[in-house]
Amino acid sequence: MKPTLVILAAGMGSRYGGLKQMDAVGPSGETIMDYSVYDAIRAGFGKVVFVIRRDFEQQFREQIGSRYASAIAVDYAFQDKNDLPSGYSLPPDREKPWGTAHAIRAARHCVDTPFAAINADDFYGRDAFAQLARFFAKSDCRAADKFIPCAMVGYRLDLTLSENGSVARGICDISESGKLRSVTEMTKIVRTANGAENREDPQNPVLLSGSELVSMNCWGFPVQLFAALEERFPLWLDEHISQPKAEWYIPFVVDALVHQGSADVSVLPTESSWFGVTYREDKPHVVDAIRKLVAAGEYPAKLWP
Repeated sequence: MKPTLVILAAGMGSRYGGLKQMDAVGPSGETIMDYSVYDAIRAGFGKVVFVIRRDFEQQFREQIGSRYASAIAVDYAFQDKNDLPSGYSLPPDREKPWGTAHAIRAARHCVDTPFAAINADDFYGRDAFAQLARFFAKSDCRAADKFIPCAMVGYRLDLTLSENGSVARGICDISESGKLRSVTEMTKIVRTANGAENREDPQNPVLLSGSELVSMNCWGFPVQLFAALEERFPLWLDEHISQPKAEWYIPFVVDALVHQGSADVSVLPTESSWFGVTYREDKPHVVDAIRKLVAAGEYPAKLWP
């Protein structure tokens, strides 16, 4: 079975100031998502599922999804803050959906093969998709039992920072055998003269070297993950449903599954360059980086007809 690519594209990009998933960064008007889909197709993926919001469905289908119709199967899932387990209701002060784990859960009705899950506004590079495809080919991702073999593409922290503000990153602890032991989510990491630091608590910043391997939400999962999400979402809601800004991140789920012994995660260090548009000021860097990749022959000047 060819794997599926799940692209998390429901966010409006509040810090960026617009629907950055549709912003052109390539020489022929390509979006960052265009390059992810292109890399996934040449790695052997057979389907792409976009997790979006219904309020921009028509615009997204016309401007983005229609580009790939002749190259790969395309489907859509919708992240809705009202999409809750039976017995739970939306708190009146909740204004946004529930985070990346909730977004992946939204694709549960569209995915029936092993799948990669990525952010729409991050450029992961060709090698990342090739490594995930090899992982799916080698691992028993269709096993009937409840054990969940996962993969995570890892990037060096100092190569993922923005010069224009803080970023959120999952800092990884990795065993000598290349398995993920834990992920610590840090949400306000900034570059410093000596590396980086997390400033969630300004009075007690966490110092970082910059060489740490981080999760950029480039994951590989078997379909069994959806059952685990259904099982764990109520547990998370029981603790956080009254917190209007709490988010259920996929690294939280993976970390919990690893610690309870029901999953392992193969870390796939990549040679690919990562870059993303967290802030509007990041865009010129992304445009220049893609221009250089096109000039080097990594991508054609026009990806789609």
